[in-house]
Amino acid sequence: MLLSREKITPLVSELLGTFILTFVVLSVSKSAIGIPYFVAIAAGFVLSMAVVVVGKYSGAHINPAVTFGLWSAKKIGTLKAILYIAVQFMGAAFAWRLYTYLIDSTIPNIANTEFDWRIFTAEMVGALIFTFGLAAAIYQKLESGKLALTAGVSLTVGIIVASAASNGVINPAVALGIQSWSKAYVIAPLVGGLIGVNLYALLFAGANFEWVKPKSTKPVTKKVSASKKSTSKKPTNKTAKRKKK
Repeated sequence: MLLSREKITPLVSELLGTFILTFVVLSVSKSAIGIPYFVAIAAGFVLSMAVVVVGKYSGAHINPAVTFGLWSAKKIGTLKAILYIAVQFMGAAFAWRLYTYLIDSTIPNIANTEFDWRIFTAEMVGALIFTFGLAAAIYQKLESGKLALTAGVSLTVGIIVASAASNGVINPAVALGIQSWSKAYVIAPLVGGLIGVNLYALLFAGANFEWVKPKSTKPVTKKVSASKKSTSKKPTNKTAKRKKK
């Protein structure tokens, strides 16, 4: 079958995950508490939930930067990576349209129309931090709960760092959904994802660093146990007489 359940489920997982993430970011950012810290925490919770709910089916990328980074490290095939990115943008677009329908209003583009290297750098560094932490969880093969926690915290920290000079998106699909759309918000997270995943893969993946205790300088003395002493052979009377002869 061309469209089997095993092929459709991961794509639906990525679509739904990106849809929920985009809608939550839109709702929080447009609310009365729409400051970067609350947006970052909300996004981290959504990613943690996605890892637990659909992580075993698709890996819960829900971010083209994550998919691109893992593809560059050969953790995902080319065709699957293209399909993942396509449905991620679809999920974000659906969230954008549903949100504008519910509020009965349009959302203006909040991105800077002119290219700004500070925004680019902020988005790149934030995505680098996020994907570096996520790569650590993947390469260390953390279990579901630890993986979800690490992914959520890494995303939260990455968004907070990026929000110093940008809108703190670090996700090209979400950038489309919340109308923070520009070259910097698309390219910078991809570059950050590329660096973050490969940096961990090259320097830390498979490396075993252990603290070695210093060897003791005291001389080692062997003690013979009482049982060994008792079992040691003593010359018998016969052997003693033979020696005299």
